Amino acid sequence: GGWGADSPYNRCYDPTNIETFSGEVTSVDTTVPMSGMSDGISLLLTLERMSVPVHLGPAWYIEHMDKRIDVGDWIEVKGSKAFAAGVPALIAAEVRKGDSVLALRDPAGVPVWTGWRRIR
Repeated sequence: GGWGADSPYNRCYDPTNIETFSGEVTSVDTTVPMSGMSDGISLLLTLERMSVPVHLGPAWYIEHMDKRIDVGDWIEVKGSKAFAAGVPALIAAEVRKGDSVLALRDPAGVPVWTGWRRIR
């Protein structure tokens, strides 16, 4: 579905350029970040003076998480600013909601949903 560690989409993630934003979730939607990818989950994080589109990961992974992220939640997102198919977004590595942390990428940027395939 295009969400793998060596996919063109994943190569948009730069682990050396990480930023953190805090704000209110104003929308949660499905998205297809690049042509040929399966559905993903994105959200719009509204800060004081701007809104930041955030890509979380593949829908099949995010929809099976124990904790949900809903409109109205106040969260902190750490990730890499990127242009996926020419559209700016923050590709999330970690989302904090209260005391809960949703880890989506390791420090090298490898998505956790692909990590089980790696040999250590």
